[in-house]
Amino acid sequence: MSLIQRIPATGQPSEIGIVHLGLGAFHRAHQAVYLQRHLNRHGTSEWGLCSANIRSNRTLVEQLRDQQGRYHVAEYLDSEQVVLREINVLREALYAGAGANELEQLLQRMAASQTRIVTLTVTEKGYCLSPSSGQLRSEDPLIAHDIEHPHAPRSAPGIVLEALRRRRAAGVPAFTVLCCDNMPDNGQRTRQAVSALAALQDQALAQWVEQEVAFPSCMVDRIVPAMDDESFGRLEQQLDCDDRAAVVCESFSQWVIEDNFPLGRPDWEVDGVQMVDDVRPFETMKLRMLNGSHSLLAYVGLLAGHESVFEAVSDGRLAGLIGRYMAEEAAPTLDMPAGIDLSVYANDLLARFANDSLQHRLRQIAMDGSQKLPQRWLLGAQQLLDQGRGIDCTALGVAAWIHYCTQPLPGRAAHVVDDPLSATFADLAGRFDGAARVDAFLALDEVFPPALVDDPAFREAVHRAYGALARDGVDSLLHSFATPN
Repeated sequence: MSLIQRIPATGQPSEIGIVHLGLGAFHRAHQAVYLQRHLNRHGTSEWGLCSANIRSNRTLVEQLRDQQGRYHVAEYLDSEQVVLREINVLREALYAGAGANELEQLLQRMAASQTRIVTLTVTEKGYCLSPSSGQLRSEDPLIAHDIEHPHAPRSAPGIVLEALRRRRAAGVPAFTVLCCDNMPDNGQRTRQAVSALAALQDQALAQWVEQEVAFPSCMVDRIVPAMDDESFGRLEQQLDCDDRAAVVCESFSQWVIEDNFPLGRPDWEVDGVQMVDDVRPFETMKLRMLNGSHSLLAYVGLLAGHESVFEAVSDGRLAGLIGRYMAEEAAPTLDMPAGIDLSVYANDLLARFANDSLQHRLRQIAMDGSQKLPQRWLLGAQQLLDQGRGIDCTALGVAAWIHYCTQPLPGRAAHVVDDPLSATFADLAGRFDGAARVDAFLALDEVFPPALVDDPAFREAVHRAYGALARDGVDSLLHSFATPN
């Protein structure tokens, strides 16, 4: 590396004020970094962090405990410039998965009066909501368990609700619930999950949640690839950083939050967080421009033989597809505040995707497509069709997703589809082929809104794209998207 800047952690939190559910790489490279900046400025802080994994990765929790919560974040501007940041704001790491003794410890920490904010990064599927309707899936095994066993919850909504129940019983004001996952109106959707579960358990508690609990929305943005042995090896060789809890990410970071925190919050705005009255325009911009482009790169890029975002966007045909998608199918659905230039934002995204220091795997982005497509593509597609616009790029993405979920990738063996509906996909692939397979997928009302599926223009566009993929192959099809219309 030609330029390495090392930023040590300074100061010590005086108490834990924030509990986080979902101790993954993104949380450690995003929310925790903003809290570390706050701690470094003040020298001490009442906003120390307790983070818990509630589904997987006990090993990471144990690693962080061995390191007294300290770890490193490598922020790459490019392959030549990196900031290596030490984090020590994490004061407690817990594993609260099924059967774990630490669930009670987590609930006690959340119910304590010192805890004033609970944040979440549990992925879209972690809220147990229908992707198409946004309603709580009461038949979900985790939710069904939490209805029967409310005091020993397993789902993220159930854990939040049980902690709130304890605070209400003790006369402690409700903490603020801040969702940091990529969902439209993520605060409202989190409220829907928690309130709907409360209504199935205790109507009085449900009413208290509706009246007393703040659920601000926020938009988070930072590209954080999953860590693997190659990533850890690169950190050790290039940066002399031997840390199995470390995270690699891009240097860019953004956080936009609705300012609604009845029990107080850190002075995040000093560290670059945008505190706003309405986050929805920023949230929708990121979902459709960045996340929508990522999903398009993932499914089409994998069919074209690429493995990483950098490889895919270096393919001029795919770069042309993404540029056309953002200009013609994402930007026209957005209504942004004055001063936001979407063409500049699109160019900045392409530059970020081309960061050769990040090995962001397309397979990571391709995970959980059934949960992601409605927010990233389908809501926007409905707007475009209502405006009489075309959806060729989106239709290609949907067709490529169906292909990815049902067939081996070209030149490679069958792959594992990591998705809550993977068993359904396998069943449909075994029973249907060609146009009938497309119809079977479009009939999945967990994914596709009925009004969109009933639109002949949408169905025709997806069928046309799927047929072209099957007949001509992805290489031939991509040539028609190489330059914007």
